[in-house]
Amino acid sequence: MVTMRVWYSDPWEVPLPEGHRFPMGKYRRVRERLLELGVMASDECVLAEPVSERDLLRVHTASYVRACFDGTLDEAAQRRIGFPWSPALLTRSLASAGGTLAASRWAMERGVAGNLAGGTHHAHADFGSGYCVFNDLAVAAATLLDEGRVERVLVVDLDVHQGDGTAAIFQREPRVFTFSMHGAKNFPFRKQTSTRDVELPDGCDDARYLALLDEHLPEVFEASAPSLVLYQAGVDALKEDTLGRLHLTHAGLRERDRRVFDLCWSRAVPVVVTLGGGYARPIEATIEACVGTYVELRRRFG
Repeated sequence: MVTMRVWYSDPWEVPLPEGHRFPMGKYRRVRERLLELGVMASDECVLAEPVSERDLLRVHTASYVRACFDGTLDEAAQRRIGFPWSPALLTRSLASAGGTLAASRWAMERGVAGNLAGGTHHAHADFGSGYCVFNDLAVAAATLLDEGRVERVLVVDLDVHQGDGTAAIFQREPRVFTFSMHGAKNFPFRKQTSTRDVELPDGCDDARYLALLDEHLPEVFEASAPSLVLYQAGVDALKEDTLGRLHLTHAGLRERDRRVFDLCWSRAVPVVVTLGGGYARPIEATIEACVGTYVELRRRFG
C-alpha cells in the first residue's frame, strides 16, 4: 500500500546578510500552502532529523566534513557555497540531508516520499557550491546501496542547473545512473559528466523541453533499471525565475512532473522527490510551482 510522507526542515532557517538573493523562507511557505490546500495532511509531514556524520562520510571527504562541523571553512570555501558559515547553517544542512535519507528509506517500504528541501546537487565530495553544503541525493543513494536496501539508483535531475556534484561523486559508481537535463549556458560553468546529460538552449519552451524529456527519459529508465528514483524537481526552469533562463510555464512544469511520476508508477519504482532551486520574483511563482509538483505526486500516488 502506498502511504505518503514528506520530511521538512524549515524551522531551522539560516541567518543571511541583508539583500542576500537566496529565498530561505520559501520552504516554510511551501509546506504551509500544501497544508492549506489539503495536498498534504499534518500527520503526513515529519520534522527531519540530522543526518549522521557516518553517512556524510560515505560521499564527502573527512576533511571537508570536519571543517563544516568545526566552522573552519575558509572565506573562499564559504563564498563558493554562497552562505556564510554559522551553527544554524550546519544544523539546517544536516537536517536537509537527513530528510532525504529518511524519505528514501520510507519510499523503499511504501513506494513514495518527499523532502520539502534537499536537492543540494552542487555539493561535491570535498567542497560545497551553489547554495549546497552536503549532497543529500548522494548521501541517500550511497547509504541505501551500502545498507543493501537497493541495487541501483537513478537520479533524475531536472533542475535548470546541472547536478554537477552528484555526477562527480558517482562518476565511477555503475550502480548510480545520473541523468541531468539543464541549461547549457547556466551555472555551473564548468560542467561534470553525468551518465546522461541533456543540455538546453536559453529560452527553451514547454514544447521543446517536453519533447526532449520524452526522447530521453524512457531510455534512461530502461538503461538504469532502477530500484529507486531520486527526483530533483527544481522549479527554476520556470520563465519567471531570475536564475533560470528557460521559458517553461507552470503547466509545462506540471506536465514534466507528471511524466516522471507516471514512469515511476508504471514500472513500480519507488520515488523520492526533493525540491531544489527556485528564485522567481515575486517568490509566489516559485511556491506555486513547488506546490504543483506535490499536486502531481498526489494525483499519481494518492
